[in-house]
Amino acid sequence: MDAMGKTRSVLTLTGRFINEAVSFFVFSILDLVDFLLCFLYKVADLFFEAEWKPCYCSSSKEVITNSGKILVSEQGESKIVCLSSTKLQLEEISDTLYTRPSLLSEVSKMTTRETKRGSAVRSSFTVNSTIVEMLQGKIGGQICHPIPRWSDCDCKFCTSWTSSCKETLYVRAEGPKDHDAREDVLFIHGFISSSAFWTETVFPNLSSAAKSNFRFFAIDLLGFGRSPKPTDSMYTLREHLEMIEQSVLEPQKVKSFHIVAHSLGCILALALAVKHPNSIKSLTLLAPPYFPAPKGVQATQHVMRMVAPRHVWPVIAFGASIACWYEHISRTICLLICKNHRFIEFVAKFVTRNRMRTFLLEGFFCHTHNAAWHTLHNIICGTAGKMDAYLDTVRDQLKCDVNVFHGRDDELIPVECSYNVQSRVPRARVKVIEKKDHITIVVGRQKAFTRELEAIWNNS
Repeated sequence: MDAMGKTRSVLTLTGRFINEAVSFFVFSILDLVDFLLCFLYKVADLFFEAEWKPCYCSSSKEVITNSGKILVSEQGESKIVCLSSTKLQLEEISDTLYTRPSLLSEVSKMTTRETKRGSAVRSSFTVNSTIVEMLQGKIGGQICHPIPRWSDCDCKFCTSWTSSCKETLYVRAEGPKDHDAREDVLFIHGFISSSAFWTETVFPNLSSAAKSNFRFFAIDLLGFGRSPKPTDSMYTLREHLEMIEQSVLEPQKVKSFHIVAHSLGCILALALAVKHPNSIKSLTLLAPPYFPAPKGVQATQHVMRMVAPRHVWPVIAFGASIACWYEHISRTICLLICKNHRFIEFVAKFVTRNRMRTFLLEGFFCHTHNAAWHTLHNIICGTAGKMDAYLDTVRDQLKCDVNVFHGRDDELIPVECSYNVQSRVPRARVKVIEKKDHITIVVGRQKAFTRELEAIWNNS
């Protein structure tokens, strides 16, 4: 047995070394590719839209102020001031948008870190704490970007929101229509997904009793599915929360409700719970991305490296790394697959003889790069410093039940994240599903999961 253990240990170390070596080579090449694509997209944007659009890798300040927003810095944290005809709003943006050092530069920094231990390096991007750019013509008339942009899909599904006079989220609702429901349930999907994640799995398996006692609302988040995809939005936490309130809570007169959320949606669920503490009946979180930052480590940067470790294996970590670290490579992927999603879905149905259900493809393809890029950084990374406070509020001020589900084989968000939630909120019940991953925690076991949800709602 000792020999077997030593052999396994050697193989593990060898595999880890190979993964690190191959990853270093691959991501060093990707650093160069992203640099070249930066220039190519500037030329393409100038040709198609008559505008040399800035990007975060070249001009952090310009890319923010170019959309009519004012950039400020206060005590080392970057924020933007959004101006409208009625109010001025201050929004936090994640520093990971503009602080993403190349792999080679990080290695170089590691070799000199000992000599600079006393100085904390944040970003080379600094702005005076007074409001700047205010007199550069941003207040009078903001730049109007075409909708959709040339690199985004222009099909009827993806642009259906443009035909509506009100810019509200797409909401799929089921249940009593006359407000006689006992309570309401809000479903929030995860990153690059859509309401179909719930409407194609949980909704068809709801019992008749549940349908008569509850109203169910599944939303497409801002920038995803059939919801609005504004090109000038920074997709901040405030924007996402306000759109949920304006699209569901206010028009549907939702007063008391349960929340079911997956992955990125868990962050929005916690933020909503903190904002509406007296209205929450239960919180059900699936694979919550909660990575407590070690003392002295910047939370946003820590989460970015945990979610996107810049490794080629596992594959899902490789995909997350591409999406998080490379602004222009990820835009190219969106250009290739999102803009051509109708053809890809047709091929998938043809090859499988229409046996393949494409709702997961719909959620994966129907978004814009601008929405995915900013949501990833401003929600998953940007809220990292707030998660402790959110969970403390849930623990100390909310009386609702908290249930956490996680797939044992989840390679994107490790099981430890759910136990981290439980360590912060001791009453949270964690259920780990064996042989299930980030998606199959619901897909493939939707009947059992729906029964579990109904039990939670009835017992709350």
